[in-house]
Amino acid sequence: MALKRQIAAVFKLAGYIMIKVFASNTSERFTSMAAHIDMKQPILKKNDELASELRERFAREHVYVIDLLASPGSGKTSTILATIDALRDEFNIAVIEGDIASSVDAEKIKSQGISAVQINTGGACHLESAMIKRAVDVLDLERLDLIIIENVGNLVCPTDFDLGENIKVMILSVPEGDDKPLKYPGVFQVADAVILNKTDTMPVFDFNNDDFVDSVTKLNPTAPIFPISATKGIGVDAWSEWLAERIRQA
Repeated sequence: MALKRQIAAVFKLAGYIMIKVFASNTSERFTSMAAHIDMKQPILKKNDELASELRERFAREHVYVIDLLASPGSGKTSTILATIDALRDEFNIAVIEGDIASSVDAEKIKSQGISAVQINTGGACHLESAMIKRAVDVLDLERLDLIIIENVGNLVCPTDFDLGENIKVMILSVPEGDDKPLKYPGVFQVADAVILNKTDTMPVFDFNNDDFVDSVTKLNPTAPIFPISATKGIGVDAWSEWLAERIRQA
């Protein structure tokens, strides 16, 4: 029988597109069809393929790459600056800054005499390997030993996207609370190391360090935890020496 009315609705949620088509005819018979199209896997597959190419490129050039994950305000940029100060005498370093907008952080890095490339995602909550490739193309890899990628401030989206890095490092600051591993387990599970920043504020906040360490260890038993205060230089030596050893061995 002839189709009288057709309504199509498309919903996009968490990487999935669901298409529903509803139809009815003159006899009031109702039929429905629902199709689920997983858009996440094709996107990740393309991203991972390019990330593998980047990883091979970094290996050929002997460049070590870190992907820093954290929420806004955790002290990513201050941690990067402290790490640069600790390592710059031994390694040539560049930084790729990921932000939704502005170039504030990149300018801070450049003011220290370090090459920096700014990526503005225009609203996207994470960096992707295609963005990294464009940034890397403007860097002189032959003279670099270390690239630090400061991902967009987010504890969820960046965990799924391989950027060709050697390691992912997660930064949490004390003011964010000791319960973050329970609320956002994924980012702690993918991290090769965890930095607890702003430890100098511990007396001011209701932060239970034992609970935090226990939660992280249960999620990721192999990841070392480095308590630091980046702006005051507390604990930076231990973190930087761990990183330096990884670079030397790469």
